[in-house]
Amino acid sequence: MESKVKIFSGSASKYVAEKIAKSFGQTLGSVTMLKFSDGEFQVSFEETVRGSDVYIVQSTFPPSDNLFELLLMVDAAKRASANQIVAVMPYFGFARQDRKDQPRVAIGAKMVANLLSAAGVTRIITMDLHADQIQGFFEVPVDHLYASSIFMPYIQSLNMNNLSMAAPDMGGAKRANAYAKFLKSDIVICYKQRSKANVVDSMTAIGEIEGRNIVLVDDLCDTAGTIVKAADMMIDRGAKSVRAIITHPVLSGKAYENIEKSKLTEMVVTDTIPLKKENSKIKVLSVADLFANVLHRVHNFESISSHFIC
Repeated sequence: MESKVKIFSGSASKYVAEKIAKSFGQTLGSVTMLKFSDGEFQVSFEETVRGSDVYIVQSTFPPSDNLFELLLMVDAAKRASANQIVAVMPYFGFARQDRKDQPRVAIGAKMVANLLSAAGVTRIITMDLHADQIQGFFEVPVDHLYASSIFMPYIQSLNMNNLSMAAPDMGGAKRANAYAKFLKSDIVICYKQRSKANVVDSMTAIGEIEGRNIVLVDDLCDTAGTIVKAADMMIDRGAKSVRAIITHPVLSGKAYENIEKSKLTEMVVTDTIPLKKENSKIKVLSVADLFANVLHRVHNFESISSHFIC
């Protein structure tokens, strides 16, 4: 007998989980959270999940309560005899800690993978991991989706001539190159130097900029320092326009102010993380239909490779 699908949401991602469930063709399951006066909390499914395939939607952006809430929901589903427990994580937090880049530091992404496995997840569905190798931190299947299937049609709809895809740093060269190959455009690579985290000291670029319509592409934007510095530099060097496409709008500190004051034409993001406030230069594209379609395919044991544009 085929298992039922039940979709639930953590408190941090209810805004996108509702859209995913609607696109899937059902309503969100009922979950309650009991909060104690000392800050401790307890989650509870208010309907049976016995024998069901349970999909729990929760991005794990700060605070870490969002991650722990997801872990508690996974544990609750396991103890309630769910058939499958799938963590749907549009944004996988702690992904920037994917290796030891200096002595005596934790590999946070691996630790999060261990926690999810220990809690009882049987599958992970996520989008645009900061490093592809994080998939290997898990001993369960990981469906790693790419926002390119959302961004590509948007870029094509702009009908821009003299298009160049750009990476805001050397680490993003592979991603920018994939977009450039698909769109048959030129590529620009930025090189930056930092003295400390979230502070860019200097930046230069490799590639033709003058007279080009530039699209910067990255997996996430935190303080917006790198993106803004790259955009301003390119306009100063004769670019016709500079846009940015960012999967995860972390946008902390003075990010909104930096973006508003920058020479960016616009920044296009997804709703894996909710915006903290409106900004005239930020446009949001939803991931809900993509995730809902993948949930259908995963449940019916169908291929999802058609979603991988680049």
